[in-house]
This record gives sequence, structure tokens and C-alpha cells, in this order.
Amino acid sequence: MKEMARLAKMLAGDWNTVEIVQHGKLSLKAPDAAAPCTSPWLGAHGAGVRRPFVGAVGGDLRWFITIWWDAGAKLYRFLTCFKTPADAGCELRGTAHWDGNTFVNDYEEVINGKRTKIQDRWTDITSNSHTLTEAHDTGNGVIKPYVVSHSTRQ
Repeated sequence: MKEMARLAKMLAGDWNTVEIVQHGKLSLKAPDAAAPCTSPWLGAHGAGVRRPFVGAVGGDLRWFITIWWDAGAKLYRFLTCFKTPADAGCELRGTAHWDGNTFVNDYEEVINGKRTKIQDRWTDITSNSHTLTEAHDTGNGVIKPYVVSHSTRQ
């Protein structure tokens, strides 16, 4: 399936990732903290691309994401499972598509009691690197970066 092959080409493999929190509201000990981590993306196997992750942005966070192509809807779907010291769970978290050479996942979350539009954007994609930016709608259609992750192939 060409949709999954394109995604696997972008993501499969072992990556060194540095996450940088933008000036903002994450519950960190210091703003603008950078958290290095190793983040393997497993191959597509014709069904989905999977990524286990252990990181420090926002505290102890462990998560697992699966992305697959929904042929009927003609879009990618995300399943995200996470574990923090205070919480754990799994949820369908957005639908994604290619916008030219940028891979975009759109979803919503309740943040501080308010439903917020969020977008994950994979940009600057090469065979050895990519950038993932999580951006939040701050109102009036203004979307600001929240966490920026730079990944380079190991």
C-alpha cells in the first residue's frame, strides 16, 4: 500500500530526538527545556507504523503511537497510548494527511478546561532527519508552536 510505504519511508528506523519546549505552559521545572531521547519507529508491515517513546518533556512520560491508513476515509488515523505518574490511557488522536511534503495530524484536546485545536506537523523531511512541531490554536486561528522535536537518524 503506497500510503503506508511513504509514511514508513519517512519514519521507520531508529532516531535521536531532541524536544524543545517553546516559551509556554508545559509543567516543567524550567521553560525552554530540551529533552534528548531515542525514539524508534517500527516498520509499516502493511498495516501501521508504531513508535514507542520515553521522554522527559512535561515529566516522566511513556507513550506508544500507531498510525495506519484508513482506505475508506482516505486518511491516516492515530492511536496514542500513554503513561505518566498520574494517568494512563489510550485514545484515537486525530486524522492525518499529506500537505505537499508535510505530514499533518489534526486533533483536539481539552487544555485547562478549554477544547483546543492542535496540529502535529512533520516538516523538513529528509532521509536522515525531520522536524515535528506540536502547535496549539491560541484563538482567532493563530497557531503557535508548543513543542518542537528535531530527529536525526541513528
